Order: sequence, then structure tokens, then C-alpha cells
Amino acid sequence: MTKKKKSPMLQAMVWYKEDHYQPLLKLFDDSHLLPGSYQKWFKLAESKRKEIEAGGDRVIKVFIDPETFPEWCKKRGCRLDAEARSQLAIEVAQAHSFSL
Repeated sequence: MTKKKKSPMLQAMVWYKEDHYQPLLKLFDDSHLLPGSYQKWFKLAESKRKEIEAGGDRVIKVFIDPETFPEWCKKRGCRLDAEARSQLAIEVAQAHSFSL
């Protein structure tokens, strides 16, 4: 019996630009959950991205922008936290997957 190879999935990861990281930490309600420096965050994020891709899935980086994210949250009535960041990533990934 042969194993059926699974199709690669598209996984969304929240991503930050270095110059946006500190301003975003000031905005997030849960900034205490994130590393204090961009370099520490980037090292962890890159490790996770490589792990996902090594497993055969594709990663789409969803950049959080300090100018637009607060308004996005306000329109949806949500806090500026991990749940909102994840929801944004899911929305972007879904829109992206339909355009493939």
C-alpha cells in the first residue's frame, strides 16, 4: 500500500518589517507576548517558516503595518492583539489562495 502524498497547503504567517516592529509593539495590547527586539522575533519567525516549508507547505508572509492595522481592527471591533493579527493573516491568505 502506498501513501498518498499530501498536497502542499498555504500557511499564513504574520510578519513585520524591522522599522515597524517597535511602533507595533507600542500599539499591540499583548506586546508582552512578543520578543522585545526585532532580531529576536526574526530569528524565531525564520525558524518557524523553515520548519513549515521543510514539511512541504508554502508560507505567505502577511506584513502588519502600524498605519493600517489599527483601522483594520477598529472596523472589525477587535483588539490589537494576537487574535486580530491571526485573523488578518487568514483573510490575506484566503484572498491570495483564490487568486492562484
